[in-house]
Amino acid sequence: MRATVIHAPGDIRVEDAHEPKIVNPTDAIIRTVATCVCGSDLWPYRGLEPVGDPHPMGHEYVGIVEEVGSEVGNVKPGQFVVGSFATSDNTCANCQKGWQSSCLNREFMGTCQAEYVRIPNAHGTLVATDEHPSGELVPSLLAVSDVMGTGWYAALAAEVKPGSTAVVVGDGAVGLCGVIAAKELGAERIIAMSRHESRQKLALEFGATDIVSERGEDGIARIKDLTGGIGADSVLECVGTSQSMSQALHSARPGGNVGFVGVPHEVAVDGQELFFSQVGLRGGPAPVRRFLPDLIDRVLSGHINPGKVFDLTLPLEQVAEGYKAMDERRAIKALLKP
Repeated sequence: MRATVIHAPGDIRVEDAHEPKIVNPTDAIIRTVATCVCGSDLWPYRGLEPVGDPHPMGHEYVGIVEEVGSEVGNVKPGQFVVGSFATSDNTCANCQKGWQSSCLNREFMGTCQAEYVRIPNAHGTLVATDEHPSGELVPSLLAVSDVMGTGWYAALAAEVKPGSTAVVVGDGAVGLCGVIAAKELGAERIIAMSRHESRQKLALEFGATDIVSERGEDGIARIKDLTGGIGADSVLECVGTSQSMSQALHSARPGGNVGFVGVPHEVAVDGQELFFSQVGLRGGPAPVRRFLPDLIDRVLSGHINPGKVFDLTLPLEQVAEGYKAMDERRAIKALLKP
């Protein structure tokens, strides 16, 4: 099969690889219908995370089940399935409480930019649709496997409530999906922080009521201006940098909440400052599996369309261009067709 491999920062290749096999009785093999490049994939691509030895890439996927292990009973060959970037048995104590991304048997996916993928913990990770979806729905179902689920978690972690004011820090795919989530959860005012016209337009289409283009202290001041001087009820931090975290924390009102889902890089939170801010802080890898049935239903019913974050579609063989376009901010998110 063909699969994506990173060799060094900026060096992404599609190479021949062995097709995956069932290793454990809880595994499944899927034929990938669509996969994509994630913003977090750009960290090693940019040299901001060590690459090490050449290795496969990709953690977002939808596909058709080809084969299942002997202990997989929830899905069967021929079904269209959606999964999560963090696999889960969906039975352990953490899973039962809704924290499948901290499953005691968790494995993080990392081989999905390929024609075939082995899914560990398939019995607890994969959710099948009743029938094969139309091609028009595939991008939104793919978004559900990570960025929509992560944006949804950011909004829940920030405790977005009906009638509240929410701020979304970050205009990448997760941030834009966070706008969708805030609207779905009933926020009355949604302030999207973005400096890029195409992303601003999509944020407004998804439900944002205000756009703030300023960053840093100016951005914080603008948020305060828009919220009567005190800050927002809920802030979704969807980037993962020191600046974005600072901006998020200082944009929330006393008693407000920040949900942070951007993978942190060189982020440090001052304990005393957090203490006196009286701002709540929760985040981490999104328990996407908890949300899959609901989000899949919202997509299939036409209620949400997060697939619009994919503004570049390429064959898998051109995955390097997908990385390059996202790195240069010529694309929000690149969808790959094996």
